Formats: sequence, C-alpha cells, structure tokens
Amino acid sequence: MTNLQQIDAYFAEHREAHLNELKEFLQIPSISSLSEHKEDIQHAAQWLANAFEKLNLENISITQTAGHPVVYADWLHAEGKPTVLFYGHYDVQPVDPLNLWESEPFNPTIRDNKLFARGASDDKGQVFMHLKMIEALFATTGTLPVNVKFIYEGEEEIGSPHLPSFVEEYKEKLASDLILISDTGLYGPGKPAVCYGLRGLAGIQIDVRGAKGDLHSGLYGGGVQNAIHALAEILASFRDEHGTIQVEGFYDNVLPLTEEEREAYRALGFDEESVKQEVGVKELFGEQGFTYLERTWARPTLEVNGVFGGFSGEGIKTVLPAEAGAKITCRLVPNQEPDEIVALLKAHVEKHKPAGVEINISEFDKGPAFLTPFDHPFIQAAGRSYEKVYRVPTAYTRGGGSIPIVAAFDEILEIPVVLMGFGLSSENFHAPNEHFHLENFDKGLRVLSDYLYEVSELQK
Repeated sequence: MTNLQQIDAYFAEHREAHLNELKEFLQIPSISSLSEHKEDIQHAAQWLANAFEKLNLENISITQTAGHPVVYADWLHAEGKPTVLFYGHYDVQPVDPLNLWESEPFNPTIRDNKLFARGASDDKGQVFMHLKMIEALFATTGTLPVNVKFIYEGEEEIGSPHLPSFVEEYKEKLASDLILISDTGLYGPGKPAVCYGLRGLAGIQIDVRGAKGDLHSGLYGGGVQNAIHALAEILASFRDEHGTIQVEGFYDNVLPLTEEEREAYRALGFDEESVKQEVGVKELFGEQGFTYLERTWARPTLEVNGVFGGFSGEGIKTVLPAEAGAKITCRLVPNQEPDEIVALLKAHVEKHKPAGVEINISEFDKGPAFLTPFDHPFIQAAGRSYEKVYRVPTAYTRGGGSIPIVAAFDEILEIPVVLMGFGLSSENFHAPNEHFHLENFDKGLRVLSDYLYEVSELQK
C-alpha cells in the first residue's frame, strides 16, 4: 500500500471523529468585529494552539497583537526539503440576521452531506483540513515530506489590520519556500481551480465644493457653477464609451496576459450569457478586445461606487447644490502601484477640474495586486494534485477581488503564494446558512496530502 493509499484509509476510518472535532471548533463564536466576542477570539486561538500540541508540532506560540492574536507553530525536520507556510484565519463574520438561519449558527449541523455553521467554509473548515492532513501524515508515515510552518490570524474578517506588521517583525521566522492558503473556492461543483492571482485596490473620495451654500436656481442658475454638474463632468472624463480608462499613464505598467493564460481561460468554456441572466442585463460592457473573464480577472478597472449631493427627497427643490461627492475604487493588476495610481487620479481630476469649484480628494483602502506566475512549478504541482483526486482538468484562474494580506505576504516575504481552496460560491459565506460541502472536505484532505508530496519532489 502506498503512502497516499494509507492516508486515504486513515481519513475514511477517522471521518466521524474529525467532523466531531471540527464541530467543536465551529462552536466557538470567534467574531472579530464585535468587542463582546473578544474572549471567544482568545478561546479560538487557544483551541488552535492545543490542536498544534496534539500534532506534536513545535515552537507553538500565541502572539498578542494590538488587536487579536496570531497563532504560530512549525515542524522543520525534513532536511533538504522545501518549507511550506500555511496561512488561514480563525475569526468569522457576524451572524445577522439570525432569523434567516435554519439552524443555530454556532451549533454545527449536517444536512444533505453539508456542514452548516458560521465559519464552516470561511475559513475554519478549510483551516481544520490543514490540521487533519498533518495528523494523517504523521499517523501513517511517522513524518512529513516537507517542512511546515503555520500562521493563523484572528482579524481577516476586519481587514487584517495588524498582520502585515507581524509578518514584517517575524520575517525571518516565517521564511519559507511557498505560502499555501485555503481560503478560496473551486471553479464550480466538481471543478477544481488554482487561483494564481488577485487584483489590488485603490480607493478615493472626490468632494466638490462650489458656493458657500445651496443657491436658488432661479436667481443664480446659469451664473454660478452647480457642484453636481462639475462632479458629473469629472466622472465622465474617467472612461470612454467602451469603458477604457482615460487617466493618463493608468495602463503604463499593466502586465499583458500571456497567450498561455488566454488559452487556459478559453479552455474553461465560460458562458457569458449566463452572466447576463445572473445579473439581469441584456448585454455586457467593458474594454474592447478582452473577454469577460479577462476583463474581470486580469484587467484594471475604475468604478464609481457612489455619488451624493443636492436634493433627493420627494418632489423637487429648485437649488444649485453647493456640494457633491463621489466614491471611486480601482481594481489593480500586477505591476500597478496603488500610491502611483492614486497620484495619477489626482492629477487627472486637477486637469479636468471645472471652473467655479474647489476639489478635495481623500484616500481610502489601498493594496497591491499579487501574481504567482501561471507556469510556476508550485502552481502546476497544485493542479496535478487536484486532478488526481477530482479526476478532471484543473482550472487556472485569477480572482477579480482583492485580499490585501495575500499581497502583503507576497511583498514582504517575497515567495510564491498558492491559493488552494475547496469552498463553493454557493456556500453562503458571510450570509445566513453558511455551509461546507463535505464532499469537498473529504477530497480536499486528499488533495492537500498529495500536494505536500508533489512539493517535496520539487527543487528547493
């Protein structure tokens, strides 16, 4: 019997015990955004430290940050083999509205081979899989094929405000050959995916000020600038009729898609018609020359997220608004620096500033994009491990959203990041009735186990 056959038998034999242990972890209401759950956060951190002790891992620590603690452990006895740093988070989202849950959010319940509980998919269930994979390897072989380090935080759901400084401070301790994160999803049911890139983020708010107060449109209309008109003029200048961004220098550093990447996207057979039906539009919109997946995964954007100003109550009020504003975010791709993009936006607004108003720009969330090269050996090895278990080709995808801490890892530790998730977009994470398909729990344990063997064969 091969090592992987032994591991598979171990998971089958201990499945019920493992699920009961996961339920225990899920019962802890570790909601990071609510101060009344501070003790629960500490409880969850200690639960993980205890789990590490049971696995006979070493150098276990709970480090208190200015917010919630970071839990660390390692095992470094695979001489000459690569070191894998596992990241995940043990905090969860609030459960509101409670009345929409079919079972108590912190009373884990299995229905239709799905485990329902807050954190089941995001991210306790997937973190737990890391632990059980290590347990199975030790139990069946007495050792691990690679060196491992673990860093689990309690602030991901509130933006990981203190983790970058932790990573910077303990940079040498965290030094590894790759980071493995299971906090993403499959491409679809039965369709594994390796996400090798995420877009970054840059956000600003534009505030336009005209007269010292709202003015009567009959007395002053046509003679004094209207703040909303001025704002609309600025907003209209950002993009052309096809959505191509008109900010000078915006695209200068954008990395083009390789032909191998474009071919991989085409091979997914993505149905753009399904998007129209899903969101309720008759046609899609975006840069010419790119498919929907290319636009949403690998091209930068500039979107107006909100506009405010003037009178919006019932009826009409004949005024020239003195103030107006808009919130804007840009999704960025590799090689675009958030600070540089914000500077370009400010220069664009100044260049297109209408007469008769003053403008103030405030900066908000910023984070760089991340990309592990599509053909990187660690990425391709992940694809092979998925295919062995799911028995279908692996999709290689990018994520259109942003996970700032992933970019921080990439920037500070300067090592490849591999996103190997097992959730599904339909699993209601952040919403009532969050759940995790146990089919992917079972298969994911086997994929992760195989992946460590795949990594062990790669040159350090």
